[in-house]
Amino acid sequence: MTAKIESIDSESTARAGRWAFAALLGGNIALSLGAMLVRMADTGPTASAFWRMTLALPLLLIFAWRETGGRMPPRPAVLVAAMAGIFFALDLAAWHIGILQTKVANATLFGNCASLLLVIWGIILVRRLPRGWQAAAIGLAFTGSALLMGQSYELSPDYLVGDLFSLFAGVLYTGYVILMQRVRGTLAPWTALAIASTVCVPILLGTALALGETIMPQNWTPLILLALTSQIVGQGLMIWSLPRFSPLVIGLTLLVQPAVAALTGWIGFGETLSAIDILGGMMVGAALVLIRLPSRRAAPI
Repeated sequence: MTAKIESIDSESTARAGRWAFAALLGGNIALSLGAMLVRMADTGPTASAFWRMTLALPLLLIFAWRETGGRMPPRPAVLVAAMAGIFFALDLAAWHIGILQTKVANATLFGNCASLLLVIWGIILVRRLPRGWQAAAIGLAFTGSALLMGQSYELSPDYLVGDLFSLFAGVLYTGYVILMQRVRGTLAPWTALAIASTVCVPILLGTALALGETIMPQNWTPLILLALTSQIVGQGLMIWSLPRFSPLVIGLTLLVQPAVAALTGWIGFGETLSAIDILGGMMVGAALVLIRLPSRRAAPI
């Protein structure tokens, strides 16, 4: 009887792990649409980030209220989530400015430096270098991303400011993910995301006003889509799945975004996908399969 119960628990855990990995991938796919929607918005870049948060916040607060039953979360956890919100606000401000001052490929490449930094952070935490399937997955993922971005990326003095903003955004996003992964041990996902998003709103509005940006849009559609796809779906799925994975796995799944960006450009804008682009996307996909193999031999993650 005990063996049967343990078998059921093991199957349930494995199923939860599969759903969590699907959620992590789905969140990154939704987030990959953000750069295109920021370019379509008729507000300033930081103002579009402000509306992303503001439009999503009522839903996030409702979801958080249902999670907590109206009870106030522990103060230390609230402070950590608020600090994550500060990192996230500065990340969005820097990345949105970078998107408009460099090529989308450059912004995607430098903004995703968080993937490398999270892999390094994961290695530091476990105090050993990846081996076997993990090492192969890391090599495939970063090589595939380099192939995807290599043809469209362009190093130029004209893009230097935008490149630097995007790189800074990637560093800030790393801090945000690490803090949110830590606080998710105490707070439920919508509660953590609602707190962080609430902190973002005044920071982003103040930054947009200080930069003299256009705040009020004429066309609300890109901003509504940005709030739904990036903040509700993208961040919602990612924050829910964070406690179930190591920083290494989270970092590698961020590399889904360049692959989806290339596919979106092909479908939506008729941008040609070369054989190298296709090979790069296949390598990223293979890396995501490989990074799951060790967890099936041990405990599901």
